[in-house]
Amino acid sequence: MAKASNSKRLTTPRWQIAADAFVWEAGPGKLVAVDKVASLPLPLLKGIESARETLMENSRRFADGLPANNALLWGARGMGKSSLVKALHAEINRTRKGKARLVLIEIHREEIASLPALLRLLRRQPRQFLLFCDDLSFDKDDTSYKSLKAALEGGLEGRPANVLFYATSNRRHLMPREMMENERSTAINPSEAVEEKISLSDRFGLWLGFHNCAQDEYLAMVDGYSAHFGLKMEREELHRRALAWAAGRGARSGRVAWQFIQDVAGELGKRLT
Repeated sequence: MAKASNSKRLTTPRWQIAADAFVWEAGPGKLVAVDKVASLPLPLLKGIESARETLMENSRRFADGLPANNALLWGARGMGKSSLVKALHAEINRTRKGKARLVLIEIHREEIASLPALLRLLRRQPRQFLLFCDDLSFDKDDTSYKSLKAALEGGLEGRPANVLFYATSNRRHLMPREMMENERSTAINPSEAVEEKISLSDRFGLWLGFHNCAQDEYLAMVDGYSAHFGLKMEREELHRRALAWAAGRGARSGRVAWQFIQDVAGELGKRLT
């Protein structure tokens, strides 16, 4: 009698293949379907037009089965990095049907070490998969970055042609500056001490920077949200309150603009749908 295997087999039920979005759960080794992705219409993302157009073109090529680059969206908090990924996924699929629709899979930072297993699961699937990791960064003594590094370009199998990886981070090199400086100062060969970790960001063909917005850009975000959701308030009053809201939080960003709009909509008894 053959001895039972203790290894965990990764399987994907047929019903999951038809979904357009999943969350990867490394523990049981399965994809959990997401019925509705929390995304905003792409035109509402103001102040990031250049990054928006670049990433959209890259994503469309990939969805069409053409060569495309992994992308690192880095920079200021609240400026629409993760919102952009979700919005372009919805926009690309708006006119596509069946297997031509792009699949978005979220993988949490804590489960990056399981990425090779996920890639093996997706390699033979007939659809295009966009893997997305929000707020990616690595701290001292964290070795899970090696799994990501190998999955992006290295390893014997390499990255499957039907898989692309997008990540957002507040750090351009995915590790804190003080950690880089500390390792350089204490290593026997400082120039090589952090080369392996820094080279991880080099695996991303696209580096898209997101920076704090100016007042005019912030107000344009507020105007865009207000018009889209039909909020009835005089523009001068809306701007006055929006600036006061931003001053109270010490920042101007897309996230702050959205939080302000939610406050105004609640006050006006307007649902944001």
